[in-house]
Amino acid sequence: MEKNYMNIFITYGGLISPLGNNVNDNFKNMLEGKSGISVTKNTGFNNEDLPLGKINNIKGENRFDKLLSKLCDKLVLDFNKSIFKDKKTLFIVSSTKGNLDDLPNDTFSSTRRILKEKLNVKNEIIIISNACISGVIAVNTAADYIKYNKYNNVVVIGIDALSNFITYGFQSLFALSNEASKPFDKERKGISIGEAAGCLILSKKELNNIFSVIYVGGSSSNDANHISGPSRTGEGLYRSINKTFNRANINEKEIDFISAHGTGTIYNDEMESIAFNRLKISNIPMHSLKGYFGHTLGAAGVIELITCIKMMEKQTLLKSLGFEEQGTSMKLNITKKNYKSRLSKILKTASGFGGGNASLILKLKE
Repeated sequence: MEKNYMNIFITYGGLISPLGNNVNDNFKNMLEGKSGISVTKNTGFNNEDLPLGKINNIKGENRFDKLLSKLCDKLVLDFNKSIFKDKKTLFIVSSTKGNLDDLPNDTFSSTRRILKEKLNVKNEIIIISNACISGVIAVNTAADYIKYNKYNNVVVIGIDALSNFITYGFQSLFALSNEASKPFDKERKGISIGEAAGCLILSKKELNNIFSVIYVGGSSSNDANHISGPSRTGEGLYRSINKTFNRANINEKEIDFISAHGTGTIYNDEMESIAFNRLKISNIPMHSLKGYFGHTLGAAGVIELITCIKMMEKQTLLKSLGFEEQGTSMKLNITKKNYKSRLSKILKTASGFGGGNASLILKLKE
């Protein structure tokens, strides 16, 4: 019989995005309906003007390293440093491309070096790179390490920085939108990519004076359909969510809100709508956060979970920015405005290239 997840606490550490340099500033700007997506001039294949979620106060090269260093500085200020150097604390970094643009400069080990210098990390660092589901997979992995008593705490950092490699890649797939992304909307035109760094801390015990929720369970699945195209039946996402419900011993009717992946592409959003309908959860209020940050790749799952925890703290649903009119064949209950609501249990989902799908459930402490 599979061992249950017993009181694994999860809290937000830090969040740096185009909307702000900490969790509170980001959430405040999101409540005000602001987007971090703006036009970046002379970028991409043809030096075009593209809408990107770019952090403007990070200048020059080595954007990944600068973003990671800035996040570490925030963590040192906000947390007791002893937790980071504890031998029973593991670090997991979620990223799709890491510091890829810096490799010609032989900075392959810079992630490890920065974490050890800034936070005095004692253990080896695990890197999870599984396309756009990396963040959710990283949190599920962290929970398993605690569940089986390998570690008392796991620090999960989700981070990706904009680069020519990423921009060119999405352009080659004709997946980039020429305006800010509008997930699930009838007029959606594709992805707006972005950059961000965020941190979540999972622990056996509650951290003092910090709001936390309970990790209930999660899982992943692969639809084995295509390297860049999701299953037309939503099979991978369907199986992941179904497994998550079973592992968490939760009925779908108990879920108060869904934070969906929602990239703004025709095929991804359609696939999600089919999976949600097959699971009979399409009537549950849901949103995508890609209209606020853009798609931040390996950081997406982490920063969107940070936002979920903040929503649970404030008992407030955030609207799905950019959504105006239903654009999928299967009807979904997409939030069009912010409002107060009881948020006891939230389902978070993620889907990505290579057929990957992942999900997890958070709940309020009783």
